[in-house]
Amino acid sequence: MTTTTNRRHFLSTTLGALGISVAPSFAIEPINRPGKSRMMLGVAAYSFGKYFKHMKEKVNKPIEGKPQWSILDFVDWCADNNVPGAEVTSYFFPPDADEAFCLELRRRAYLRGVQLCGTAIGNTFTHNPGPQRDEQIAYTKKWIDLAAVMGAPHIRVFAGSKQKDQTDEQAVANCQAAYDECLEYAAKKGVFLGLENHGGIVAEPEPLIKMVQAAKSPWAGINFDSGNFHSEDPYADLAKIAPYAVNVQLKMDISRKGAKKGEHEPSDIKRVLQILRDANYQGWFVLEYERGNTDAFVEIPKILGELRSLL
Repeated sequence: MTTTTNRRHFLSTTLGALGISVAPSFAIEPINRPGKSRMMLGVAAYSFGKYFKHMKEKVNKPIEGKPQWSILDFVDWCADNNVPGAEVTSYFFPPDADEAFCLELRRRAYLRGVQLCGTAIGNTFTHNPGPQRDEQIAYTKKWIDLAAVMGAPHIRVFAGSKQKDQTDEQAVANCQAAYDECLEYAAKKGVFLGLENHGGIVAEPEPLIKMVQAAKSPWAGINFDSGNFHSEDPYADLAKIAPYAVNVQLKMDISRKGAKKGEHEPSDIKRVLQILRDANYQGWFVLEYERGNTDAFVEIPKILGELRSLL
């Protein structure tokens, strides 16, 4: 058995070893949706990251000849480009963003006919009990409150990687405990917490699925990111997590196992859509454009035209 296989096997069985049930009372295996698959088009603010004034509470350097946006400008862009859904990624909010700012954002979106379909935060759930873990949980709860104020029903959250001097078992247990605590709070606010397939302890589909199952919350689910699996067959991995998806993000590229750094291949968008339709996914289909060496203002409208015809 290879090292990678050993690690996959360990992570996929750790929750059971910890005594955490993988058959929760709120079974989402898979999410049972009546009717047929349907998807609504959205764009993530991250697609325009370098054009925002603020990035994770710091001020971005302006790009010559381009606007320096606020998150309000992004909502206006979505309206002007006939994009129904806007993921207002938290990284681009001003450092002093509060309830009043989020209410203004909600007001702007409603008047422009744009749905704030979600947000995202840069959390880590693998810290051991103590100040760092408490800080991450408090940070997540803060954004649950702000998401509820905005009327954004979904937050992308992250498991994180194993911390220094930490075993895989400890990392998984810490993440599960933090996720559970935040889900309990999110349930009171009507906000989904989509745990993203974003590397670290959830680099493989099996441990991610087991963690969401073990959460025992109807507000748990997976944020399906089409570009974040780096196995020999990323599409097979995506098919495994699709039945648990509560939000979808499309990346324009994938990178398979063994690819050189920076080496990608174009995403097979039709195949991704078929995987989601086979899982009867219904919800937001959000473009997260990451080709930073191109002009997003030129390229994204072209992609949206293609996606509209496919959706």
